[in-house]
Amino acid sequence: MAAVREAVPEGRYGRTQDQRADRKLRIIGGVLGVAFLAMIGWFGYSYIAGQDVRAEIVKSRIVSDGRVDAHLEIHKDRDAVGHCTIRALSEDGGEVGRKEIRVEESTERIDTVVSMRTTTRATAVELMSCGS
Repeated sequence: MAAVREAVPEGRYGRTQDQRADRKLRIIGGVLGVAFLAMIGWFGYSYIAGQDVRAEIVKSRIVSDGRVDAHLEIHKDRDAVGHCTIRALSEDGGEVGRKEIRVEESTERIDTVVSMRTTTRATAVELMSCGS
């Protein structure tokens, strides 16, 4: 009869040095992964926290071939002063109007309707930027 072996053959399934190296690589990979996620979180927080003035266009209305109205909702720190830039776009995507709005009120939320002149008929209004 054949003898039954209790242990695995020596050197057949890897050496103990390979297991130690694999463990070190896993630990290093885990530490680098956590550091990368922390860095992404830090950049995201600093980007959001660094914006003193934020806005969005609630709705827009094409009044005529030469005028567009845009309803803006602006959020900011109470004492922050800044500006927002909006632009009107034609059907082919070209810019037909641009306006900069000064934000100087000492409130945290501002709802305003802005009228903008255009050179030709606009089909869309876009918020370009807001900042202090």
